[in-house]
Amino acid sequence: MSQETTITYSKVNEDIIKMLDKPTVKWWALFVFDLIVLGIGLLCFLYQVYTGLGVAGYSHPVFWAVYITNFVFWVGIAHSGTLISAILFLFRARFRMSIYRIAEAMTVFAVLTAGLFPIIHLGRPWNFYWLIPYPNQRELWVNFRSPLIWDVFAVSTYLTISSVFFFVGMIPDIAAIRDRVKEVPRKIIYTILSLGWKGSNWEWMHYTRAYLYLAAFATPLVISVHSVVSWDFAMANTPGWHTTIFAPYFVAGAIFSGLAMVITLVVPIRRIFHLEKYITISNFEAMAKMIILTSLIVSYAYGVEFFMAWYSGNPYEWEQFKYRATGDYAFFYWLMVFCNSLVPVLLWFKKIRTNIKALFIISLFINIGMWFERFNIIVISLSHEFMPSTWNLYKVSLVELGITAGSFAWFFMFFLLFIKTLPAVSIAELKEILPAPVKEAKTK
Repeated sequence: MSQETTITYSKVNEDIIKMLDKPTVKWWALFVFDLIVLGIGLLCFLYQVYTGLGVAGYSHPVFWAVYITNFVFWVGIAHSGTLISAILFLFRARFRMSIYRIAEAMTVFAVLTAGLFPIIHLGRPWNFYWLIPYPNQRELWVNFRSPLIWDVFAVSTYLTISSVFFFVGMIPDIAAIRDRVKEVPRKIIYTILSLGWKGSNWEWMHYTRAYLYLAAFATPLVISVHSVVSWDFAMANTPGWHTTIFAPYFVAGAIFSGLAMVITLVVPIRRIFHLEKYITISNFEAMAKMIILTSLIVSYAYGVEFFMAWYSGNPYEWEQFKYRATGDYAFFYWLMVFCNSLVPVLLWFKKIRTNIKALFIISLFINIGMWFERFNIIVISLSHEFMPSTWNLYKVSLVELGITAGSFAWFFMFFLLFIKTLPAVSIAELKEILPAPVKEAKTK
């Protein structure tokens, strides 16, 4: 953007608000397709509720499988939004200003998706309220030693803080939309959402301070929430789970997968809405460098896990990791290593990390690899525990595949609606990084 000399404040408003124009035929086609996939997932879920969890492919000893894999995957996807919007804001990283709104939206929608899977996993979703600690006439209280309870607190806390942070950041932009739209229903809605924002010096002073406090408050969530998710596994005695490395390992993996998903989402939005002058190559290169860092941490964790299993002298632990690399699920393990450790090596080359198409493809590989990382941790560990007499292979069912596909449709449904109702790129913060001559010309 530093090379752009024709962008003015009014041009920023025009380009970003233009994204909210009436949906095109292509948008409607994509939205209808998304709803069809979501409908298939909903039918699979209703079939499972009617028939029972037996249709999910569970077999002793694997009773945590694709549903918990999806839960951990979507919670991990959500983490990059907090990283980009809150932590990088505190460090005043300028490259975040063009992409953080999309990352924040991704956070909220991913948490909404993740929260579905503990309910789906219960088998009796109508009893979900039993997990909520509240006084009741039955005089029952929840079991705080249950990982399901930890997930309830983690997801609800993360969703609350992320949603507030997401909405507060949009208030000035919603006011800008309010002042431009002419349709009465839309104007009323944006007027309500803008909370009477007028852009006065007093409002900006308190707004920036509140946003700073929210960013500082949201930052610990990156570490705490996914650490809690990792304890779902680390607190068990299952070989491959019972280790203290899980908390930093899960946090690094969450940021890694979330950054990849941000690129996956930003690339088509940038191209479709012609935002090349706002979301620049340097923005993508900065994200690629962060992916390199987190990929190295994740790859290091893979190696440390094997070393700890060998060095501990625990035969169950060592056999577990040998089984991951050479056993029945070896293909999925090496697919994970390829996608998460080998493919990101390409980003060391500047020509690759500044090539938008290459970045998009690499981000897809990372998304696939991180899903299979969670699958390997959960399914392989459970299928190969202590006693050989209990070993068994897990085979995914069509119902699970349908619900998984439906979860992706659920996530993208929110995103498709978001880009047509709210500003997907921050108007106010984009103006902060306009070239100085344009600012001076605008104020005269």
